[in-house]
Amino acid sequence: MTARPVSASLNGAVRASGDKSLRGAVRAPGDKSMSHRSLIFGGMAKGVTEIEGLLEGDDILATARAVEAFGAQVERLGEGHWRVKGQGGFRSPGVVIDCGNAGTGVRLLMGAAAGYELSATFDGDASLRKRPMKRVTGPLADMGARFDWNGAEDRVPLTLDGGGLKAIEYVQTVASAQIKSAILLAGLNAAGETVVVEPEKSRDHTERMLRAFGAMVDVTEEGEGWRIRLKGGQKLTGTAVAVPGDPSSAAFPLAAALIVPGSEVTVEGVMLNPQRTGLFDTWIEMGADLTISKRRVSGGEDVGDITARYSELKGVTVPQERAASMIDEYPILSAVAAYAQGRTVMRGIGEMRVKESDRISLMVAGLTACGVAVEEEAEGFIVTGGPVGGGATVATAHDHRIAMSHLILGLAAEAPVSVLDPEMIATSFPGFVELMNGLGAEIAS
Repeated sequence: MTARPVSASLNGAVRASGDKSLRGAVRAPGDKSMSHRSLIFGGMAKGVTEIEGLLEGDDILATARAVEAFGAQVERLGEGHWRVKGQGGFRSPGVVIDCGNAGTGVRLLMGAAAGYELSATFDGDASLRKRPMKRVTGPLADMGARFDWNGAEDRVPLTLDGGGLKAIEYVQTVASAQIKSAILLAGLNAAGETVVVEPEKSRDHTERMLRAFGAMVDVTEEGEGWRIRLKGGQKLTGTAVAVPGDPSSAAFPLAAALIVPGSEVTVEGVMLNPQRTGLFDTWIEMGADLTISKRRVSGGEDVGDITARYSELKGVTVPQERAASMIDEYPILSAVAAYAQGRTVMRGIGEMRVKESDRISLMVAGLTACGVAVEEEAEGFIVTGGPVGGGATVATAHDHRIAMSHLILGLAAEAPVSVLDPEMIATSFPGFVELMNGLGAEIAS
């Protein structure tokens, strides 16, 4: 695998301050969810998969190395342009599969690997070692996969022995695309028909991409959710994948435009999958001047250019059923809510506590340090907007979204806002500082 060039490293503390408006048009990095899947599916498939627009963040590079260790040929051809030559399945790797900080990567890879006669040990960095794994290993074990906990139970490192799977019907208790995807990937090589029932809809990138790789997946509406059915014994065939811009990454420059007076920023080529646009819907309800143009289809996904202009915002109560479509965007939503008039109520989002960090507690602590009125609850928090004093140095627990959200907050605050341990921004948004400064922001170490 050929490594990508890296941008300037971020070390120590990074500070954001605001003096001038932001203007310009940029492209968001490739969608993280689709980037993970395109590599993994390409590794499982027979033949060549050509990927354009791949996110070249640390999490995705860890998945690329893992796919290579499982027996595929992985090659970087240019910026965002990668080729995966799959052998029609995974084989036992000769190394530990180190997924770094990638929770999506490790869970989807375990699902994919479970269907093959192999043994593999999965591990990750200190943050990944704190994240629960039984939500995925439980249903995979019900299908016949075997797991040995090499350290603390429910955490990596763990060893998986795969093969000999049988299909199951699994009813999700939380809307999780990671759990659903792991089960469906295992189901490709399980005897019988695998069924996943979702009471609430989660991201459907796996279902869409499986079809692009030649699999038959049946999805039907059931109440407020979906019933997904997939027959075992199906083989994937390599294909071309165009990865659109990540809406979770596009959120940061768009958020800056909404809160910095005089700003107007366009992010081009953003994925508009209905299961990913909850944040944009919420901003519009808050009064955001947000417009979408040049709608089109790319890589099987709806795509468009999004323009955000400085707006006088008001607080809202975010519908709890919207959480699944924007669970990663609550940190940046709360930063924007700090500048809105009134209360923004965010509930039913306890899943935030088991992401790369406890994102509820960290956002509450950081916003409070910057002079924002915040109320923390077990399953959410409430932000009351007003003048943001800033002037704080915020702990990030090595969480990229916590770091970027507070840097955006600092662009409109009365005093600069600094974040510690910003190097993890590269896991999802390489070049974040350069992109923001190119729009007129002032972010520097």
